Amino acid sequence: MFTWWGGSLKKKRRRIKAETNDGIATVVLDNPERMNIFDSSVLKEFDSVIDGLVENETVKVVLLKSNSSKGFTAGADITEMATYDSEEARKFSEMGHRIARRLEKDLPPVVVALKGYVLGGGVEFACACDIRIASEDCVFSQPEINIGVIPGWGGTQRLARIVGIAKAREMIFMGVKLDAHQALEIGLVNQVVPKEELDSVVQTYAEELSSKSRQALMAAKRSIRMSLEMGYEDGLGYETKEWASLFGTHDQKEGMKAFLEKRKPEFEN
Repeated sequence: MFTWWGGSLKKKRRRIKAETNDGIATVVLDNPERMNIFDSSVLKEFDSVIDGLVENETVKVVLLKSNSSKGFTAGADITEMATYDSEEARKFSEMGHRIARRLEKDLPPVVVALKGYVLGGGVEFACACDIRIASEDCVFSQPEINIGVIPGWGGTQRLARIVGIAKAREMIFMGVKLDAHQALEIGLVNQVVPKEELDSVVQTYAEELSSKSRQALMAAKRSIRMSLEMGYEDGLGYETKEWASLFGTHDQKEGMKAFLEKRKPEFEN
């Protein structure tokens, strides 16, 4: 097991903690007194943690969780945002965008465990993850319209791609709250489980993913993302490039050999 606290920030109380074990990196939002709100300093912590994950090539899957009994996160820190001028707001938005973009681009598959309140930036960061598992007590909302702004960390873009334009408009224009089963119905989450089973279910997801080839997982994640960022024909070409690049790797040779020999493959760590 390897634990790190991230760069020059390690003398301060950590509000985001991470450790790795057997190819699984578990990242925990750990500021329950403030329901894991994100101010600029917490965003910097998160960025530092992601740096460590990117550098650790043994990581095959990232598991994102909350240590708050009330929920995943209440989103961005309104007390801090209330002091911003336009330029400061732009920089804060860019910080949030950087985190979300890194979750979807720089890391192996990210499984997020959602419970209780998932508000504002919490929905936006969840949308940047690959697999979203929700407990039955979840409440989802993009409530920014109620304080005179809009989602600023990708909500207008990722949410619409995941749940469709109509539902995204409803959530963002109205600031409505959705329960876990409503979120499942519109495709915002992959699965809803009883609260007491959340940890075990996400751990099972993570363990299954950690048994796969890291190179193939990363290639698959990149290719799926390109289906949203490229035209259809270009996306097919990108898939072919990624597919071909895996041939000649240890994991491709081992995977196909194991299949033919009717045994489990032993992929590189």
